[in-house]
Amino acid sequence: MTLPTRLLAVALGSLVAMDAAGSSSDEALYDTITDRAERLAEDPYADTASAIPPALAELDYDQYRQIRFRPEHAIWHEQGLFEVQLFHPGFLYDRPVTLNLVDPDGDVRPLPFDASHFRYDDDVADLADLELGDLGHAGFRLHYPLNSGEYSDEFMVFLGASYFRMVGRGQGYGLSTRGLAIDTADPHGEEFPAFREFWLVEPEPDATRMTVLALLDSPSLTGAYRFDIAPGSQTVVDTEARLFARDDVAKLGIAPLTSMFMHGGIASYPADDYRLRVHDSSGLALHTGNGERIWRPLSNPETLHLSSLQDTSPQGFGLVQRPRHFDGYLDAEARYEKRPSEWVTPLGDWGKGHIELVEIPSDSEANDNITAYWVPEQPLEAGQTRTFRYRLRTFGATPPDQRLAHVIRTRQGWGAMPGQDDPPPASQRHFIVDFQGPSLENLDADQPVKARLTTSSGEILEPRVQQLPDDATWRANFRLSPEDGTPADMRLALTLHGEPLTETWNYVWYPDERR
Repeated sequence: MTLPTRLLAVALGSLVAMDAAGSSSDEALYDTITDRAERLAEDPYADTASAIPPALAELDYDQYRQIRFRPEHAIWHEQGLFEVQLFHPGFLYDRPVTLNLVDPDGDVRPLPFDASHFRYDDDVADLADLELGDLGHAGFRLHYPLNSGEYSDEFMVFLGASYFRMVGRGQGYGLSTRGLAIDTADPHGEEFPAFREFWLVEPEPDATRMTVLALLDSPSLTGAYRFDIAPGSQTVVDTEARLFARDDVAKLGIAPLTSMFMHGGIASYPADDYRLRVHDSSGLALHTGNGERIWRPLSNPETLHLSSLQDTSPQGFGLVQRPRHFDGYLDAEARYEKRPSEWVTPLGDWGKGHIELVEIPSDSEANDNITAYWVPEQPLEAGQTRTFRYRLRTFGATPPDQRLAHVIRTRQGWGAMPGQDDPPPASQRHFIVDFQGPSLENLDADQPVKARLTTSSGEILEPRVQQLPDDATWRANFRLSPEDGTPADMRLALTLHGEPLTETWNYVWYPDERR
């Protein structure tokens, strides 16, 4: 499922405009790309990627980083709020993409590769002497005055297969988004669709959003994509994917989010590491079709874990990074507390299906081992077409518009009492789940807050709810006595007079879980 290495100010009120259609020329071009994708799907898949010179393909990570784009050659440099910088082919990025520029009148012109737009430093200085011709580009990154009015920050990058990453104000890159996932975690292997060509639509000089169009190709399908992009405190990308199947697709993953989780939180991990946590995302958050908010802590399992959370007409899902303070990680270089969370909001009714969460064992924080996506109930069959629209949004600790209190901490340990003469087996677990948030604020400790707690197997022992000494945090703790090594799917929420105060904590304990 993973690649071998991690792929490298609008106000919220202005986002209403993002639901409106783009200019007539943009729409016409998108329709043209759609027609091209539909025709392409009628033909057998052909891998038409151009070969790059061995000197580029054999670069390692450090050498590739010594090829640097010259900022003065940025597209639309000093012409407005947006600029575009380019990536050089090489290293893992050995399948160049075609880039096109679209001017305000709708005229399209190709953007050829030009070696003079790059610096070849240190160990790769000899590359400057190669006759590289028009290689194409590995990808591109978008710049905008996100954090300062005097500097255009990189806030979004398209690089590798159908991967792209984005940040909001004050954030640093972490999790990745993909255009599509096909047969992820299936025994016969995953298929990686790839963007083959992009059209960058030139925004007006004072525009605070821009549009990128793309053509996706894969052995099983093709697609035309539209990204309407608005950088800001929460960077927002309205996305439309028009898909055309050339073959049957058993598992179609819509709006896939890909991240990394090494250690920290609920599951102990034998890491010889001074850092308390190492992850780009700490949990999966869901807003179900019936309005329930669910929080699933992530783990780095001993064996692959695949979870399916059934739903109808989901309201949203995302991978979330909690906590948001340096003391939660203690990493002064990676600054994991600045990694963005990302939320997917369906635009339109997605019907029946499930959110699938994949957790893969990993021994390196350089590898992405977490992914989550929506799988429609009906598979996509050869000759069929389907369109999905959704909004991507960066955020911090809690999903947009959540008012219920959220989980801030989950821990577990052996379920024995100190000094117990006849302790239980090590499989008996003691869990604590701590909540904070608006619905718990100013709530007196004597209020009859209760835990709504269930498990799919085993027995729940000694459940208890209490307010912690900070007067802001409420804790639920309990013991799980497993049933013959059977996984236990647990759900927990705090209630007051039967009404929910918190999101629903959901966790599956597995017999092979590290202890």
